[in-house]
Amino acid sequence: MINRLKKISYITLPIALGVFLIWYSISKLSPADIQSIKTSFQTANYWWVALSIFFGILSHLSRAYRWQFLLEPLGYKPRFANSVMAVLIAYLLNLFIPRSGEIARAATIKKYENIPFEKAIGTIVAERVADVIMLFSITGVAFFLQTELMGSYLFKEDEERSIYLKIAILVLFPLLGIATYYFLKKSTHPFIVKIFTFIKGLIDGIKSIITMRKKWPFIFHTIFIWLMYLLMFYSVTFALPETTNLPFAAIIVAFVVGGFSMALTNGGLGTYPVFVASALILYHIEDNPARAFGWIMWTAQTLMVIIFGGLSFLLIPIYNRLRHK
Repeated sequence: MINRLKKISYITLPIALGVFLIWYSISKLSPADIQSIKTSFQTANYWWVALSIFFGILSHLSRAYRWQFLLEPLGYKPRFANSVMAVLIAYLLNLFIPRSGEIARAATIKKYENIPFEKAIGTIVAERVADVIMLFSITGVAFFLQTELMGSYLFKEDEERSIYLKIAILVLFPLLGIATYYFLKKSTHPFIVKIFTFIKGLIDGIKSIITMRKKWPFIFHTIFIWLMYLLMFYSVTFALPETTNLPFAAIIVAFVVGGFSMALTNGGLGTYPVFVASALILYHIEDNPARAFGWIMWTAQTLMVIIFGGLSFLLIPIYNRLRHK
């Protein structure tokens, strides 16, 4: 009974949190604010949004192609169409049940390509390691670029001290990371052991990527996927006049904040628009255009996943039935 309640809460709580955040953020708006956001939606240039969706599609195609490099050494070469549709189905299911997409992706490729579930899920975990590394790298860049903003708050626009802060990030943080690693390694506390196991898994994943036969194509597609994510975000900034001239630092910071918000609720429901808007407001974008940007960006991404994921769910059995005939 307790385990069942845990499973139900694992599914319902993120959705409930997202719905609550949507209600709360809207309840704080005045009628003038709501009208301003509506106007931004009505006057937005949706050609830029369409371009964003195009970059998103390229990232999904690249992700499906990158998957081949992990499956091939195991003796499997699935059809590209099945790989693409399995990836899109995974994104769709993740909108409703957190982390269910990875299981569905492995189950789908097992059903239509006869790849053992355990081996498929292992390759998906290896992919996640590469993606976590990329997210941490971009987060490091964002944190580094944001030192000017931090310096303005901490040091009252003292440029020299802001430079010292950047040096500290470049030198002290890596040393602190190494010291933390060895501290975690020696600890026997269950929670710390879990953290160490996670870090060790990342390191093992990096080693497996470095030693794989087609590591350079794999690394190229990993970088390409995240470049497409950035271009998805960047292209939508041109949809609204207020966000057209955003500095590079603001784009990176808002992108990272939005990425982390996706982990809080299903597909960033309620969190993504709020978090992205709060990041843009730091860079002197007015509240309502910032909110409108967050909602346009989230709506475009979500509709892309629902439409293409839904089509994949419907078409994959038809495609394979025709293929066998």
